[in-house]
Amino acid sequence: MDKLQMIVQPKKLGKLLRKQGLKGNSYRILYGDMKELSGMIKEATSKPMNLSDHDFAPRMVPFFLETIKKYGKNSFIWLGPRPQVLIMDPELIKEEDKWTKHRKIINLVFHLEKLKHMLPAFYLSCTEMLSKWADAVPVEGSHEIGVWPHLQQLSSDVISRTAFGSSYEEGEKIFELQKEHAQHFLEAVRSVYIPGWRFLPTKRNRRMKEINKHGRSSIRGIIDKRLKAMEAGDADNEDLLGILLESNFKEIQQQGNKDFGMSIEEVIEECKLFYFAGVETTSVWLLWTLVLLSRYQDWQARAREEVLQVFGSQKPDFDGLNRLKAVTMILYESLRLYSPITTLTRQANEDIALGEVSIPAGILISLAVIILHHDEEIWGEDASKFNPERFKGLSSTTKGQITYFPFAWGPRICIGQNFAMLEAKMAVYDPTKLLFRIVSILHTCSSILANHAASGDGEIDEDFTHRIGAGWLKWRLASGVLCDKKVPPNLKVRRCETLAMDDFRQGRDRPKKYWKEVIRHDMEQLQLTEDMALDRKVWRMRIRVEG
Repeated sequence: MDKLQMIVQPKKLGKLLRKQGLKGNSYRILYGDMKELSGMIKEATSKPMNLSDHDFAPRMVPFFLETIKKYGKNSFIWLGPRPQVLIMDPELIKEEDKWTKHRKIINLVFHLEKLKHMLPAFYLSCTEMLSKWADAVPVEGSHEIGVWPHLQQLSSDVISRTAFGSSYEEGEKIFELQKEHAQHFLEAVRSVYIPGWRFLPTKRNRRMKEINKHGRSSIRGIIDKRLKAMEAGDADNEDLLGILLESNFKEIQQQGNKDFGMSIEEVIEECKLFYFAGVETTSVWLLWTLVLLSRYQDWQARAREEVLQVFGSQKPDFDGLNRLKAVTMILYESLRLYSPITTLTRQANEDIALGEVSIPAGILISLAVIILHHDEEIWGEDASKFNPERFKGLSSTTKGQITYFPFAWGPRICIGQNFAMLEAKMAVYDPTKLLFRIVSILHTCSSILANHAASGDGEIDEDFTHRIGAGWLKWRLASGVLCDKKVPPNLKVRRCETLAMDDFRQGRDRPKKYWKEVIRHDMEQLQLTEDMALDRKVWRMRIRVEG
């Protein structure tokens, strides 16, 4: 990057934006606002979550909130030498013709009639997950199950089966690579910003490059096999890849020009997107839905009653899933409070007009989804409260404004939203039945207790959680506190084992080399302070209690 790009050009862009009424921090060479942005995210995510308040924005986008509070809604931040304009109106984001072309081809992939044929794959993956939960449950009593890794596996299984069909095992291997790539990417994003670092041959960068190369090669191999089968008339076009290739082939034939279709490289990118859009976001969505059901037992009971009324002992079908009104409202409210997508970002590829503001080419434009989803001016005073009833009439709830877009909005609204909703309904369908009760454990994660909950009335003692609080959880977990007099008898056990849990916020596993420091035979001698100092971002723990 030359001197002009590092100093002169950013200052010129900042001056242009300020002249039009936008405000932001002064540009700092190379870093811009990245140091403050990374620092605020690190500080916010190092603190325990308070699930009694669903105001998630300060945890996920603290710097955005600080900028809007300081400069107003018409503001911008600096991502290194490039400004990023923050907007609060989704209708201002436009799309280029290239995406319109792609969308026409891909739309057929997620057409409802096509998705109906994928329900057996959804059902198979869900029943496999539920059978694992059932196998872990004793004949009498209850058992805690950490659901996060199971939900990740569920979403991965679903997308592998539906994306590649007969090539399911190959697809699983590809998505495992994609998962590792996503973990490395998140680590890079959340680390201290150093300009040009991603171009250096570090261990992480080399591994990401290797994964990308191997993944693309594997996907190309599957595509080549499928294209040969299509030419021979033996192709199975019931999976996402088959439908995508068939739709692309028909578009090229109709237009008589390959330029109207997607190239093989673009098809590969769409297959990679199947993972990021179909696994990570859906598993996070399902996790938060179970957390909310665990806290709001009335809605859990309502969902259970509706599922039994619609299906009874029958397998779920497409029409029945569409009749699950209460379940749908719960899923929508979960997406609003804990949207997997915190911001929608676009880049201006040419000079454009954003309302009355002129945006030069190259500038980033971001829509703060999670901030709008918690805006009291739009949703009312209970914006940070769990209230699925608000989705009985979305337009009246939001005063007619377009302000709910967990699947994005406008021309680039997520074309897989019907796919994701069907998967989510199918995944919630079984846990809401009588076989399982959902409870919160220590307010840190969602767990499933089968048959009955820990205490006699089916809920964790509220005084227990209030007395202990975040400080206890952070500094005294697994240090013998289960013998504390303040802990209710139902949680005093003969044996407890402390396990490191996947941190869904960071998208990575706790390093195995620290497990021995966490698991100690003598609980009173356990020291967590050094471990937390080394790895604060992934300190979240859970206790598995055995009678």
